[in-house]
Amino acid sequence: MNSKNSPIQETTGNIALVVGATGIAGSNLAEKLLEKGWIVYGLSRNPKNDIKGLKPIAADLLNNESLENALIDVLPTHVFFTTWMRNDSEEENIRINSALVRNLLNVLSPKKSVQHVSLVTGLKHYLGPFDAYATTGTLPETPLREEQPRLNLPNFYYAQEDEVYEAAARDGFSWNIHRPHTLIGKTIGNAMNMGTTLAVYASICKSEGIPFIWPGSEAQWNGVSDVTDAKVLADQIIWAATNPEAHNEAFNVTNGDVFRWKWLWPKIAEWFQIEFEGYNGTIKPLETELNTKEAIWKTIAKEHQLIEEDLNQLASAWHTDLDLGRPLEVMTDMSRSRKLGFTTYKDTKDSFFELFGQLRNDKIIP
Repeated sequence: MNSKNSPIQETTGNIALVVGATGIAGSNLAEKLLEKGWIVYGLSRNPKNDIKGLKPIAADLLNNESLENALIDVLPTHVFFTTWMRNDSEEENIRINSALVRNLLNVLSPKKSVQHVSLVTGLKHYLGPFDAYATTGTLPETPLREEQPRLNLPNFYYAQEDEVYEAAARDGFSWNIHRPHTLIGKTIGNAMNMGTTLAVYASICKSEGIPFIWPGSEAQWNGVSDVTDAKVLADQIIWAATNPEAHNEAFNVTNGDVFRWKWLWPKIAEWFQIEFEGYNGTIKPLETELNTKEAIWKTIAKEHQLIEEDLNQLASAWHTDLDLGRPLEVMTDMSRSRKLGFTTYKDTKDSFFELFGQLRNDKIIP
């Protein structure tokens, strides 16, 4: 990864509270902060102890008493909010996910310790909820730019942002919003994990001797796309939080390159040494395919002594289908952060291949 970012503020004395520290974004961010000498607390419902130096906190963001008790001795200077909860409707997404942010910031408010809050959302800011462009028939103009106005649609990202803005006005902290595209990185049990989902699918294809079939749309197969390495996101979050010139801005964040899936899909197949099939006129949802493979994965996991036999803990096919099934090409413009000095770059092919290698080394895939 190439980075020549402008000098940042001294990090000594910075105390981070990473909310969602077990997810792709949160875990990679926590590791980067620890490398830079921060004191780092990781809040989640079910904390893990797999990051050396991280101080885990178990709390329910929907329960103020739980939060107050868990954070009683914690005085964070920086809050990094990287989590959300999936619900059955966008209205419920709004109600629940705005409460997650509001409850946390309300509990922290009396402490007067918070100097900066960073919120991670994503490109649904521009695309709308998962089914928006399917039901409304309207597609946003790409590349997606931060100044594009909000859509006239319910969107829990907007609700989360508004909670940050309201608390910032009340408590006087600075803020940033970060909007990654599809996140590529390692974690288990994450609701949106394309890289691991494709690795598991490819491993099943190899075991069964079947082709690695493109599950998505023609527009995604042929169109220009980009993704976000979780480490690139972590770099941008820290850069923005520690550079006053970048405060109080929303930033798109991707690897910095673009690609077409018709170029990358065969390369993924080659990495796994399997045959592939590209788009051939119909969408073939991966969720439908993987729903029949739970027993097969359990057999593969036992045979290769893998650490997770439950396919559903590794693969989030529903999310991969939504990303790859979009009826338009999706890519972002990163001029806003580039002009301010954020220059981190990552080759997307390397993002996927490094993840696959890590998953293999950690006995998650064979």
